[in-house]
Amino acid sequence: MTVLSSNNLTLLDIARQFGPDGKELKLAEILSQKNAILEDMPFVECNNGMVNIGAVRTGLPAGTWRKLYGGVSPEKSTTKQVSDTCGMLEAFSEPDAALINMAPNRALALLREGKAFIAGMSKTMATAVFYGDSVASPEKIEGLSSRYNAFGTNEDESSYNVIDAGGSGSYLTSIFAIAWGDDTIFGLYPKGSKAGLQQEDLGEQTITLSDGKKYRAYQTHFKWDCGLAVLDWRYCVRICNIDVALLASAGTSSYTGPDLTNLLIDAMYRFPDDATNITIYANKAVSAALTKLAMAKNNLALGIDEFAGKKITHFWGHPIKRSDAILNTEYKIAAAV
Repeated sequence: MTVLSSNNLTLLDIARQFGPDGKELKLAEILSQKNAILEDMPFVECNNGMVNIGAVRTGLPAGTWRKLYGGVSPEKSTTKQVSDTCGMLEAFSEPDAALINMAPNRALALLREGKAFIAGMSKTMATAVFYGDSVASPEKIEGLSSRYNAFGTNEDESSYNVIDAGGSGSYLTSIFAIAWGDDTIFGLYPKGSKAGLQQEDLGEQTITLSDGKKYRAYQTHFKWDCGLAVLDWRYCVRICNIDVALLASAGTSSYTGPDLTNLLIDAMYRFPDDATNITIYANKAVSAALTKLAMAKNNLALGIDEFAGKKITHFWGHPIKRSDAILNTEYKIAAAV
């Protein structure tokens, strides 16, 4: 007996999307995630094909105290060249044409399947922004975690912008605070292309299976070429080693978890004075804990306001946005060597 792959759209999937009258049913996308980072990240066109080449300042001229009739040596700032590469994320949707033709509304059935691909690829991309490692997987983009992977006290190194929350064990997570800008930290897309996820309807195609058999399918190609550039590491701060198991009692007298308020204060003072539009990203567990702390009357740093009909928790006016791509199972970050 032939066993259908779970990757294929089934009659049951179609039935769940439509009622007897052919109208769309409300779907509960159980696996859908909130990844606000993709909505906030500005995008800049690469200046060299799939690669963006930029200059990072590594030193500033100090000046010279001059005495009468004394000279001053010429100085200059120092920079180093960095390059960031785009990754290519792609997928094909190939539902059986006979199956789609059974749907009360063929176009709507294809649209709903397309939304699932978009949601899944958005999750994949958001995960790469946080955890992509181009050394371990050269086809992927270089994410934030691999750039901010140790904490330290040297203010001239990126490890200074990693703050240790003191947790240990296998249930750890992070908070990322980012001041986006087209000269600091931004997303990339290849030169001469379009930013964002591209969807191309290829129409009805003949699909050949591994055993040589064929079937007709409606084929859609999804493509997202994207990268991440960190031209100035000072505009991102990571609070790492947050023990997730201790967060549930946040806002109560029995709370023994990390002092998230003080950690966020430390994070804000890691940013340069000219940093603006700072956004704080945390997963569901941390976001819930921060909201509980914000509800405490004696917490003046955290607040809750309503914007566009939604409750937004903020720290010193900087919004805290939920990003489910941030894991609860991060490995423990160690001190810089």
